[in-house]
Amino acid sequence: MIDEAGTKLFHQSMPFTEKLDVEVLEHGPDVVRSRIAWHESLCTLGGVMHGGVLMSLADSTAAVCAFLNLPEGKHGTTTVESKTNFLRAVRSGYATATARPLHAGRTFIVVETEIHDDAGKLVAKVTQTQAVL
Repeated sequence: MIDEAGTKLFHQSMPFTEKLDVEVLEHGPDVVRSRIAWHESLCTLGGVMHGGVLMSLADSTAAVCAFLNLPEGKHGTTTVESKTNFLRAVRSGYATATARPLHAGRTFIVVETEIHDDAGKLVAKVTQTQAVL
């Protein structure tokens, strides 16, 4: 089921996610889940979803997770480091990202995001650091 409020939050705070048709499935401080549908226009040769698309999905999902874990009185974050391991290709269906906070501090928030395919197989694992603004 689509989380309409979460999808609106993504699209308003990051208009790029609307262009990619990112849908939010769940959003809260403990977990943020979003997905993007495979489409030919998002692929490299051979019908494989482009790694940049997957990284955009992970970065956006982690950014909202970090935002929902901001310390009191703070209003935003920005990605300062991101590490991605790609483990398999997405050739159909959806890529679904699940982000969870590993550390929510006063100056940095570290988020871990996993991307799975429709079969539940791990496609990519991303660890990123968000600076608190």
